[in-house]
Amino acid sequence: MKDHPQHPVRQLEPSALWNRFADLNAIPRPSKHEGRVVEWLHEWAAEKGLQSLQDKVGNVLIKKDSTPGMESRKTVVLQSHVDMVCQKNEATDFDFMTEGIRMIVDGDWVRADGTTLGADNGIGVASILAVLESSDIPHPALEALFTIDEETGMTGALGLQGGFLSGEILLNLDTEDDDEISIGCAGGVDLTSRGSYDEVDTVAEGNTALSLVVRGASGGHSGMDIHKGLANANKLMNRLLLEALDSVDLRVAEIQGGGLRNAIPRESRALLVVAKEDVDTLIDAIAATAAVLCEEYDTTDPDLVVEWEERNLPSKAMCEEDQHALLLAIQCCPVGIHRMSPDIPGLVQTSNNLARVQVGGGHVEIQCLNRSSVDSEKDDHARSIEAAFALAGLVTEQSGAYPGWTPNPSSEAVAMCRTLYEERFGESPRVLACHAGLECGILGTNYPDMDMVSFGPNIRGAHSPDECCQISSVQKFWSYFLEVLQRTPERNA
Repeated sequence: MKDHPQHPVRQLEPSALWNRFADLNAIPRPSKHEGRVVEWLHEWAAEKGLQSLQDKVGNVLIKKDSTPGMESRKTVVLQSHVDMVCQKNEATDFDFMTEGIRMIVDGDWVRADGTTLGADNGIGVASILAVLESSDIPHPALEALFTIDEETGMTGALGLQGGFLSGEILLNLDTEDDDEISIGCAGGVDLTSRGSYDEVDTVAEGNTALSLVVRGASGGHSGMDIHKGLANANKLMNRLLLEALDSVDLRVAEIQGGGLRNAIPRESRALLVVAKEDVDTLIDAIAATAAVLCEEYDTTDPDLVVEWEERNLPSKAMCEEDQHALLLAIQCCPVGIHRMSPDIPGLVQTSNNLARVQVGGGHVEIQCLNRSSVDSEKDDHARSIEAAFALAGLVTEQSGAYPGWTPNPSSEAVAMCRTLYEERFGESPRVLACHAGLECGILGTNYPDMDMVSFGPNIRGAHSPDECCQISSVQKFWSYFLEVLQRTPERNA
């Protein structure tokens, strides 16, 4: 699984960080399949003479004593997650379960060949490893916490028990703008709506089938990118179908749209049944809506494409009544921003991502991820989504709920990080809460007195095959990170 030792990524500076990132990206590590990377972390720690522990859910803790002269400083927890979002372009032949990420150096950016890069949160993991293996970086006593399954439920952070950590300050290295210091985040809940529908026979003389595809949407992180107004392929597919029904009778045999809950869906496919004499009318209706969609999303999703072709006729499709109810329910499902924060300028407070739509064989499953920094509003927004699908006879389950991270305005760590940023870069950082889900809120439930702050380098397109990490920004982040470690306050200061 190792890449070539002379891979261009391994020649970048800081060398230790990029080499550990390359090591990490050689190991397949989808969410909920972190066994290989967890084993590698233990082996790596043993090679470096460091103590490694593992809790009952699979989180790894590696400890390192302070360097000389730093013994009286507060112990710092360095925290990042080892799993990655696995998304690829439709035409990319790649198996996330068996292959290492194929990285490309493109000017000032590192990206992957048609897949997610894993910089979220691999750069954070690599940064921590580079500090742990160093012999010349001053630092206090360190507890390096590597959590599992952050991207699909935060089950690693949720399963972490009190008493596993002893540090007083936690540095989370999982944000994506190098001029930001994050001090809070949204909570979230997974919504899964399921139901069944009656099918009708379609094998009749005079019927044919049409495959309809929406692809090329920009996609992105369903928290950090939700404010950009990006196309949601599931919503676009539903609009194509509803507007086509204004012109021609059709039946839906299948819909497969989207993928992961935390990724804005880029693609959707549907299989439609229509009378042969109505094919041209259906195509004209689809083409008209497609032209409007491409114009509406030309700025945010310039590669958006709607395609169609005739296919073999399926034996079954949705009955008209159930089809009507389902398409209207999807139309009612809120997508994107529900409310901006009235207290923090520019912060999305509550949103929903209609992440996945699966229709076929008499069954429907729809997956959403609902986020909010206000739990009561999150609950109310979830009820709206549940109500929309209840009108189509679907039953909604909630799972994977996690709390937000409430900002602490008197945080000693935040004040230190802000002052240091101003000194180093001659400008004030943006100190803010974000709409993504960070693990700090969950970790704080069992460690309420731990002082927490989050920062990281510039990463763009996270959760999509466009994900890339800026080389010069990593260098800026690295120098800042090392000085943060040196500025750690004294115990009982």
